[in-house]
Amino acid sequence: MVKDMYQQKHKARFIYILMFSFFSLVPIFAIDVPVDAIPNDAEFRIAIRDSWITEVPDRVLRQTPGLFKLPDGTLIQVRAEAAGQELMLILAREKSGTYPGWAQGSWIINRDVRDGKIVRIRIFLRSDPYTYIQFRPFSGDRSEMDVVLYDGYAVRSVPVPLSLERIMYMPLHNVLAALGDKFPKKYFNPHAGLYQDTRTFVSSVRKRLPELRFHDDGAIDEQGRYVYIETLNPQTGNDQGLNCSGFAKWIIDGLLRPLTGNRLAVSPLKVPFGDRGSSFSDVYEDSRDPFFGLDWTRNLSAAAWSILRSPSFANLDEIEVRDQILAAVITRNNRAASLRSYPGFLQNAGYGIEGLHSLLYMLAVNEPGHIYLAAVNDEQGTPRLRQFFHVAVLVPYFNEYGEFQVACFESAEETSFSKFKTRYPGGYVNLSRVPVEARFDP
Repeated sequence: MVKDMYQQKHKARFIYILMFSFFSLVPIFAIDVPVDAIPNDAEFRIAIRDSWITEVPDRVLRQTPGLFKLPDGTLIQVRAEAAGQELMLILAREKSGTYPGWAQGSWIINRDVRDGKIVRIRIFLRSDPYTYIQFRPFSGDRSEMDVVLYDGYAVRSVPVPLSLERIMYMPLHNVLAALGDKFPKKYFNPHAGLYQDTRTFVSSVRKRLPELRFHDDGAIDEQGRYVYIETLNPQTGNDQGLNCSGFAKWIIDGLLRPLTGNRLAVSPLKVPFGDRGSSFSDVYEDSRDPFFGLDWTRNLSAAAWSILRSPSFANLDEIEVRDQILAAVITRNNRAASLRSYPGFLQNAGYGIEGLHSLLYMLAVNEPGHIYLAAVNDEQGTPRLRQFFHVAVLVPYFNEYGEFQVACFESAEETSFSKFKTRYPGGYVNLSRVPVEARFDP
């Protein structure tokens, strides 16, 4: 049984239900609406103020979850959970018959269990547990805003002219309007239609993967022969295949060959590209080849831009990702989370891998229709020297339901991006962008 918010409109408080049942008919997917169209629930929050929001924390924690209905039929479950020294009050919107707490329009209000004060308000503007806006106390009539995207802070501690008390009971669209340009709404309003070519590309790559196998130092040359990258000698036997670099070339060949009829030659991809290294690393160019992965991905990207767009785009300023900024990142160790500053792009290294997921989300929104060649690196060997030792192809996009995904292709197969981003703790990733095409034939 669900309590209609306006069934008894003259009552100052809601009567919450003690028990409710799940619905038997629910949509398989619930597609989010634009942020400005999220149903308003300000009157609902005002109505539950005494019974849930300002009630003594111990009493709130003992209450049974309640289920309410807004005038437009939107269902909200209210429940409380203990979280250390804080009480989490969850205003959970319905999604496919469940109330996960992160469905679009849901709020989480954290209160101090000792004095009941609100310490944080988190609002989910998309049905995604990893993207949200949150507010923390700053002064009597002001608060601080964070915008968090997959453990990366796109905005951190920006003062806004609203107290937590006002935010708590204002219509959401009024809150966002008051933030003005401080709030990057674009990250919460992706348009799934912009990623159709990317989705087609991902599907095409997946269909061709069964043709491949891994082989150390392996690539396919311009004549279609399996060769060794170092010597260009043909591979022999029945185990011919590709390594991580050769696989990235195979993917770029798949984008270019429908237009040119040819594959790229191997040798030009090994030529140094742009500024990299120093007088210290120059000594080890022959013996350790520290920048192989960086040169390879830059050359692949430049070739792709030159053919798919124009030779004028085949320069480092165009192809290399350098301008994405995160204020901070959340790092996790044995489930313990900590917040630390994030340095951004570093010459001869790229970005710290701990911020990669957030960066790819921002890139997907800011420049739809691109894939990224990732050159993984860290300091290795004796003497310690930064080496680019692995190459992967990362494809951030939104599926047809508006859900964010990252396809990860490496070493002749598709792998888990979640495992990729945790495989190299403390490592860095240099990203070279490539425009995507729906046609794919390697």
